[in-house]
Amino acid sequence: MEQEAQVTAAGNEISASFMAAQKRSDATLEKLKANPSSFTMLTGDRPTGRLHLGHYFGSIRERVAMQNLGVNTNVIIADYQVITDRDTVEHVKDNVLNLVLDYMAAGIDPKKTMIFTHSAVPAENQLMLPFLSLVTEAELHRNPTVKAEMEASGHALTGLLLTYPVHQACDILFCKANVVPIGKDNLPHIEITRTIARRFNERYAKKNPVFPEPAAILSDTPEIPGLDGRKMSKSYGNSIMLGATAEETAKLIKKSPTDSERTITFDPVARPQVSALLTTAGLVTGRDPKDIAQEIGDAGAGALKAYVIESVNNFLAPHRQRREELAKDMDSIRDILHDGNARAAEIAQETLEQVREAMNMKY
Repeated sequence: MEQEAQVTAAGNEISASFMAAQKRSDATLEKLKANPSSFTMLTGDRPTGRLHLGHYFGSIRERVAMQNLGVNTNVIIADYQVITDRDTVEHVKDNVLNLVLDYMAAGIDPKKTMIFTHSAVPAENQLMLPFLSLVTEAELHRNPTVKAEMEASGHALTGLLLTYPVHQACDILFCKANVVPIGKDNLPHIEITRTIARRFNERYAKKNPVFPEPAAILSDTPEIPGLDGRKMSKSYGNSIMLGATAEETAKLIKKSPTDSERTITFDPVARPQVSALLTTAGLVTGRDPKDIAQEIGDAGAGALKAYVIESVNNFLAPHRQRREELAKDMDSIRDILHDGNARAAEIAQETLEQVREAMNMKY
């Protein structure tokens, strides 16, 4: 009974925390729309592979929208975070450059958005030292990402993975980001960043706070399933890559599993694989998956897959065309990254100087 009460209490606490974050997200979004130039956004990706439709609908589309609103947008390519759970960096350089290609093909403008990499901004990473002193080991172990990776990896927890949430706080706070668009699963990362900002200001900078406490802008985009009904993931091989050819996309969708029932219906619980295909079609066409299912009806899985192939390829055609044009001049892509890295390094150095000043460590 006591254990059940503890579980219930923990659940209530999480629910209350989420509701507070949702309320803060809604209020922040209203302010952002009214005065976008007063907000700085930070978001990013690990260069562990190519970007897929899940990335586009889950985050990239929102980044482009904020950029075009006039928000000061920043995108980090978290190359150091590749080695939190991998022991090879063989493809990192290629993955980084392909991320930049996909960002730009999707509408991210390097004149408006700073694109940069972890490893090229040493002053940002140096913030890890004071920030680590502001959190406890227990707080790090409680982070859901750390817990999940510990359970899934099957090997010893590395120091980098344990401190992953603190490194993310460095990413967000070095450029004084005050908004971070995320899904609700990543909310604990923003909460620990808010905690670090608050503790730093209280301990070292009461009169002149150095860091804002960033607000999460919670995405209302539902989790996008992969073609097999599981979460869309590069590691599952169930993802439609933004840079894939029309032929590669068609082949992947044709191979996706369905079930033995001929009539097509949208039922994510009972028919996750069929529903995943319908969800994909709905996202790229802007239609309700139920309407698509009703339209296909008794025509079966073959007709459904044909519809999904046509819809996805039509949606991605402009992206692929822009990407192909951009890829003809990879020197320009490298220049964009070098420029972003230089700008980020300058901002990070200025923030580090403020941190050293506040900590009485400027001699």
